[in-house]
Amino acid sequence: MKALVFGGPGQRSWDEVDDPGIQDPTDVIVKVDTTTICGTDLHILKGDVPAVTEGRILGHEAVGTVVETGAAVSSLKQGDRVLVPAITSCGRCGPCKAGMAAHCDAVGGIGWIFGHLIDGVQAEYARVPYAETSVHVVPEGVSDEQVLFLADILPTGYEIGVQNGRVQPGDTVAVVGAGPVGLAAMMTGAIAGAGRIIAVDMETSRLRHAERFGATHTVLGGENAEQEILAITDGAGVDVAMEAVGIPATFDLCTRIVRPGGVVANIGVHGAPTTLHLEDLWIKNITITTGLVSGTTIPTLLKLARDGKMEAEKLGTHEFALDRIEDAYDVFAAAGEHDALKVVLRA
Repeated sequence: MKALVFGGPGQRSWDEVDDPGIQDPTDVIVKVDTTTICGTDLHILKGDVPAVTEGRILGHEAVGTVVETGAAVSSLKQGDRVLVPAITSCGRCGPCKAGMAAHCDAVGGIGWIFGHLIDGVQAEYARVPYAETSVHVVPEGVSDEQVLFLADILPTGYEIGVQNGRVQPGDTVAVVGAGPVGLAAMMTGAIAGAGRIIAVDMETSRLRHAERFGATHTVLGGENAEQEILAITDGAGVDVAMEAVGIPATFDLCTRIVRPGGVVANIGVHGAPTTLHLEDLWIKNITITTGLVSGTTIPTLLKLARDGKMEAEKLGTHEFALDRIEDAYDVFAAAGEHDALKVVLRA
């Protein structure tokens, strides 16, 4: 088969590789019908994720068709159309039973293994471990595009932003960073009943997208952002501030704009140390949350997609044939230049 192979920092190629096979009785083999590229894949290509070794097939989000099942698999069959999410879980270990599949013991304490610790799904076929407790059968009548982004960014925005942030109906929420995950947080925040959603970004094009994803107010990032947000809230600050960038400046902004008793929900992946100003925060009764998505909300999100209550497909702004994945990487890596959110790759 053909697959997108990591060749070391800065190196990728669409290569001929061996077809995957059943290794464990809980495995299935999936023919990949639709996949996408994540910002994490770009970090891997930069060499930021040393656990990813040369020769690894990248990708951790897909919709596909089951073509082979392991001996222990009874609830999935050939021909089933499934969502393959970023997180793999055994469903039996302590973390899985506690709702933290992100830290599944059976796969080494971190549920994100596709395109990381094992071969991923930017390929014509993929092996899926612990399939019965990891994949989700796609409802009838729902397109690939409607569910593809439920593999990672939508549950990330919902679980790590909205749920961790304890968003309540009528809340005022600021989402700092209007990239795909920030937009997912806005979309699901609106579904959760947030009354006002303030989108903050340095790019006006991203702010225009934010208005399509539930933002009621937009604020251009920079030295005046804090004052503008406080003005919108009559000086009180927001109930929930979500950090969806992953840099010290945006995290610090979130801690300054949240009201006393509010929540800062950190979604962004940080690569540099960030100063926590406890000398200012302790007296405000601020809660700060962090987390890695576990995918526990995917069944709920699938129902919302099935019933037309959520338009996840709006995240896909560019489409490519799977064998043009290297072109897709170029577009996604220069998202600002192409006004790209997510790419859709079709087999």
